[in-house]
Order: sequence, then structure tokens, then C-alpha cells
Amino acid sequence: MKTLLYNLFVTHWPRKLISVLLALVAWLMVNHTLTSTRNVSNVPVRIINLPSGKTIEGMQPNGRLAKKLTLTLVGNKNLIDELTPYDLEVVIDASGKPDEWIAMISKKNLVSLNPEIDISKGISRVYHPNFVVRLTKLVTDQIPIIITQPIGEAPRSYQFLDVWPYRLNLTVSGPEEVIKRLKLKEQRITFNLSDISKTELDALAAGTSGGKASDIVSYFVPDQWKQINIPILSDSPIEIDDPQSKALRIDFIRCNLLSIETPIPVSLYFNPEEINNLSPATMRIAEGDLVSDVGGLPMITSPLFANGVDRLFLETVRGMIEIVVIVTPHSERGLLEWSLQFINSRNLEDRYVATLMSDVSDQDIRLLQPSMREEYLRNRFRSYMNRFQLFKADESKFELAIFLKNQSIILEESSHLAEILNQIGTPAQ
Repeated sequence: MKTLLYNLFVTHWPRKLISVLLALVAWLMVNHTLTSTRNVSNVPVRIINLPSGKTIEGMQPNGRLAKKLTLTLVGNKNLIDELTPYDLEVVIDASGKPDEWIAMISKKNLVSLNPEIDISKGISRVYHPNFVVRLTKLVTDQIPIIITQPIGEAPRSYQFLDVWPYRLNLTVSGPEEVIKRLKLKEQRITFNLSDISKTELDALAAGTSGGKASDIVSYFVPDQWKQINIPILSDSPIEIDDPQSKALRIDFIRCNLLSIETPIPVSLYFNPEEINNLSPATMRIAEGDLVSDVGGLPMITSPLFANGVDRLFLETVRGMIEIVVIVTPHSERGLLEWSLQFINSRNLEDRYVATLMSDVSDQDIRLLQPSMREEYLRNRFRSYMNRFQLFKADESKFELAIFLKNQSIILEESSHLAEILNQIGTPAQ
């Protein structure tokens, strides 16, 4: 055994060492001269030296195009096999070029993004499909941004009231045709109420009124939310630069029951086209546990409350709220519909806005331009009217069950629905 090993490694060892070295050199030479062909997809393209006032559709602020290339690369097998689209990019020089030309891409146009890879020595040839470069006019203009109704849930003890402003402008630069399309189609931003905590709103409520909780809490949108994605112009979010974005807020109203304190009149409505099928002169609203005669007028005198509105709104509309019962000719054995109405709503809105326009204590609102501030307050008032509901002291909604019996309109709370249906001969469902 020893003799075998001795003969294998020691005998004529200089010649054996030279043979091993020659084999290694041969292997290295062959390995480095082996060529390979491979397709590499999604290779980024960067355009440099664009003429002043020109751009390319789909070009990002960093000069890269949204469109990417598939290249067929020929070169050293080791390098080609290791390449990924993240290791290189194509750089095309636009200086001295016409508005449209076909770019010829060679290995001189390839730039390594990986410092460990030397493309110039490892790639011999580049093949690619026709790549047409079209220059277009670079324009700067404003495009509309719409703030949509938020999604998500408001923090506990708060109700979403409004978001303001609804509309902003964004100054952008890009290809003329792209900017024209963006001006015609509004871009939209939607906030998520779930991203706002109750702790934040509680602190704002206390801070806006010297430690006393405020009815309305304005959550000013953080700067990081004032961004919009427009992939055709930029691969990163674009910050909204409209000066009015500083006033961008989400308004909440605290969930507090506010006593209405005044009786609510009840009246009847008859569709003029159906009067011949009814007898309006003989119909009347019956008195009962819910409805009382006050000065000859039927009124609901039970204690009722409002929620989701501020105190000034309630003070403004108090005494100007009415319940209207809609009488239809087929209602003898069915329940009638009803609605809440505000009397002289335009005058009420003017009074509400005028009061707040003269209030100098709300610095946040005073930061708005007068016309914008008035529009903001009018929208708030209208939002209150649209969402206005009646509540009982236990915070349950006040619902009416109204039916017609022997030319009498009878109003009861809907909690007595089974009894009412029994009175009019309709089985409860």
C-alpha cells in the first residue's frame, strides 16, 4: 500500500505537478472562453440629454421609461448566467436626435448597476427588437384632485361629518398628451377613518376649546397622506402642492344627545294628482299618547333629542322642524310614510353661516379664504340637515308607525307596531 501511494504521488512528481497545472490552465481558458446566449427581460431604459422642453411619454423623473426591454445577450457564460434585470440598464443618448428615431442598442449602451459585474468585458453582442423613441412637448399644468368620501369606521363616540376641501389641484409636468388626459379625468384620494384614533380626537376636542370638549373636531390631514400615485408620471407618490391642502381636514362630530326642547308640529301631505281619490277636508290627525293639541295644532310633545349635530345648528333650527305624513289613497290597511322637514331651510342656513362667519374664536376656520370658508360652513349645515334624525332619551331612534283609520291619521311609536297592525286588521309579520 505504501509503495502504491509512493509511486502515485512521489515518483516523477515534477512531471505530474506540471500536468495538473497545465490541466488547470486549460480548464480556466476554456471556461472563460465559453460563450452563452440568453434573453434577459424587463431591462430598464434611461434616456439622457433630452432637448429642452421635450420629454417622452412614460418617462419618470429619474429619466427612466415605464417601458422595459427584452434583450438577447451574447457573452461569457458565467456572467450571462448570473445576470438579472436588476444588474443593468440601457442608457440612450437623445442629444442631436430628431423627434422620432429608432434606437440602436449595443453593448456600449449597457451600464452595470452591480459593481461586481463588468459588462464591458463579459458581453460581446446585444440583440433587441425595434425600439422607437418619440419625443413630445414637455408641459407643466394643474390637474384636479378629488377627495372622496372616506372609508373605514370613525373612532368610538364620534361620527364622521365631512372632509374639506373636496377638490384640490396638483401641479405636474409631463408629456402634453398625458397632461391633457389627466386634466379631463379627475384623480381621487380616499382616506381611511380607521387610521385615526380616539385618543387623537379626544386631545383635539379638548385643545380646541380650552379643556372643554368641543362638538366638532377637525382632524387636519398629515402631510404624508397628501400624496397621490400617478404611475404614468412617477414611480413614487407625488406630494400635493396646492396651498389649500394646508386646510385639508376631516371633521367629526361628538356623539352627544342634545335635547330639542320644543314640540314638533305634525302636518299632512297630499299628492295633487291623487287628491280626487282622497278626502283631505275630512281627514285629521288623531290625538293620543303621542300627539297632543297645542293651540289647535297637532304636535308631538314627548321629549326628543338630536344626535350628530352641533349645538348651534340645533339652536338655529329649533322650532322650525316639522313632521310631514304622506297620505296615499291605498293606505287604509297599510302604514303611511313620513319625513322630517325644515321650514325655510335657506334662511336657517344663512343664519347659521352668518353666526359662524362672525365668530373669531375658531382660528382654523379663519385661515380659509372668506368664500371658501362660507362654502365650508354651508356644506356643514346641509350635511346636518341630510343626516338629521330624532332620538329618545335612551339613545334609541325615534320611529313612527302611522296608519289611516276611519279618516283619522293615527301616530304611534313603532315599538307598538304589533298592536297597531292588530287594530287595522293586518297580521304582524
